[in-house]
Amino acid sequence: MNDELKKHLFADRSTRVQTVYVEDAWQTGLQHQTLPLCVRTLLGELTAAAILLASNLKFDGSLVLQVQGDGPVALLVVECTADLKIRATASLREGAEISEEASMQELINQNGQGRFIVVLDPSTHNPHMQPYQGIVPLTGESIAQALEDYMLHSEQLDTRIWLHANDHRLVGLLLQKLPGQGGTPAEANVEQSWERALHLAATIQPEELRDLHPQTLIHRLFWEEELLELEGNPIQWHCPCSREKVASMLHMLGKAEVEDILRESAVVEVACNFCGKPYQFDPVDCASLFIDNPDNLQTGDKTLH
Repeated sequence: MNDELKKHLFADRSTRVQTVYVEDAWQTGLQHQTLPLCVRTLLGELTAAAILLASNLKFDGSLVLQVQGDGPVALLVVECTADLKIRATASLREGAEISEEASMQELINQNGQGRFIVVLDPSTHNPHMQPYQGIVPLTGESIAQALEDYMLHSEQLDTRIWLHANDHRLVGLLLQKLPGQGGTPAEANVEQSWERALHLAATIQPEELRDLHPQTLIHRLFWEEELLELEGNPIQWHCPCSREKVASMLHMLGKAEVEDILRESAVVEVACNFCGKPYQFDPVDCASLFIDNPDNLQTGDKTLH
């Protein structure tokens, strides 16, 4: 399986070890998004991080990670549901010049106004659970460092993250110290296991993270440790945009406004604000949006419901 999250536990339950490896879903997500390479890299790293964290959600809903600031990149945002369906996008400031060598801070946080935002958004099936939002300053020189700082200071969880992204794949490794019984001998053993896990993971080389399959990487790093392997979870790209939803939006826009757009061009072109997928409506499609019978709106070869 190309797109999968894997979980392992140290035998003493001291440390959670997770890996993420995504190819197909990431390429699908980039298909309609034209972004500079350095921005795609940051967005990919944020996506890998979101998957690693969302896999530990204890409710039906989604995790949203946002990085925003006052640089040429106005916003990076990723949503990952509890069942690991992802979508991600970036917003650039109009006319901004972006250097491929620019750092995260230069791209997003030029004047110190950058923010790292974590949102826990329960589904509508959880009416008694309210959304949670945590906001901290954007620190560090990478997505991994910013997230580590957030987890330590906002969630009080010792966490280390290694991330890599390019146009072909996303990969990530997460180590997280699990809560124990403070002050007991068992807690002292947990601390020793955590320190050992950090020491072993610190030997990882960038090319290993980039090129090795996660199972190979885990074996190379922790071959002397007894790890409990849990069942893997598949990852999918999912943006809920659709031709039907765009048609509904145009219908609400109104016949006069749609006809004004058609006078300027041969078709109405609309791209999803999130994934960039394009939708086109020619004059026949647009006319059919305003047929009196709303239950039988024809758009070319499609029927909208």
